[in-house]
Amino acid sequence: MAVTLAAAAAGIMLAAALWFARQKTTLNPMHPERARHLLTTGPYAVSRNPIYLADAALLLAWALWLGNAAGLLMVPVFIRTLTRLQIDPEEQALAHKFGEAYRDYCRRVRRWL
Repeated sequence: MAVTLAAAAAGIMLAAALWFARQKTTLNPMHPERARHLLTTGPYAVSRNPIYLADAALLLAWALWLGNAAGLLMVPVFIRTLTRLQIDPEEQALAHKFGEAYRDYCRRVRRWL
């Protein structure tokens, strides 16, 4: 189960990163203001944050691999911390840059799944 989940997460991460490259926009989450295009297709039609989703799935896979209950408890802590410290500011920057198009995208596509 853990290996399958990790493989799926790696596939999602790769697909999402390649989508950035294909659209010729920045992959750097520390500078969302540098985004050249609003990605709303491909993996981004299913989740607004497929790479972060893959990160959480990899953490879950690791905890399952180790058979560690404390590791399982860290997954929601990771998600909450990532949301507060990275995703919320990133989404604010994207809303400022892309305006109503971004807000409409947020209404159509869930943050995680």
